Amino acid sequence: MAKKIPMRKCIITGEEKPKKELVRVVRDPDNTVFVDRSGKKNGRGAYLTDSDDVFLQAKAKDSLSRHLKVNISSDDYDRLIEERRGVKHER
Repeated sequence: MAKKIPMRKCIITGEEKPKKELVRVVRDPDNTVFVDRSGKKNGRGAYLTDSDDVFLQAKAKDSLSRHLKVNISSDDYDRLIEERRGVKHER
């Protein structure tokens, strides 16, 4: 019997894809927002397609603030875009 592949929906495109193909952004209990590459960190999460265009659309619409129920600044969106690309930041 084949193993079930967990599916998640991108909050911007609405596309349902395998969880591993999307980027999870998490708000932890301290209201810190960060990219969760493992997909297993505790906190409220939202999934985005792994592309700069989608992250820029999320920034323009301030979608993550609504989905994660926390205010996210423009600088925070820029940091998340860099985190998605693999640039390390201190938290």
